Amino acid sequence: MKKRNKTLGYLVPVFALCVFMLVIYGAYVPHKPAEIQRVVCIKFKPGTSTQEVEKHLRDFATMKKAVKDVVAYSAGHVQKSDESGEEFDVIHYLTFRTSDAAREYTQNADRQAFVKANEGQWDKVLEMNSNIEK
Repeated sequence: MKKRNKTLGYLVPVFALCVFMLVIYGAYVPHKPAEIQRVVCIKFKPGTSTQEVEKHLRDFATMKKAVKDVVAYSAGHVQKSDESGEEFDVIHYLTFRTSDAAREYTQNADRQAFVKANEGQWDKVLEMNSNIEK
């Protein structure tokens, strides 16, 4: 029984060290950087309520979770100023690892269902991709 306790006494610190090394390795291994950012600007038709706009933002955030390879997502209301006019109401920013992933996003069934369900409220939409320069 003493030999088993001695072996176990050596294995526990070795196991803990291995787990620690894996955590450190995962933290410092360089990951593939994101390549593409997609900007989606939407102007709602006059008469669209604030609740409908907020529902749109929530539904878009939920929809983007179904799209693979979305590295980051953020959205917000356009800040109005005298110079810019009121061209758009909300902007969505999606970041993808690859240009293929951004292309697949446009063909995603969940995205197409979201567009079909909401396009009746939209007056104008601007979608464009840009590469991310570092």
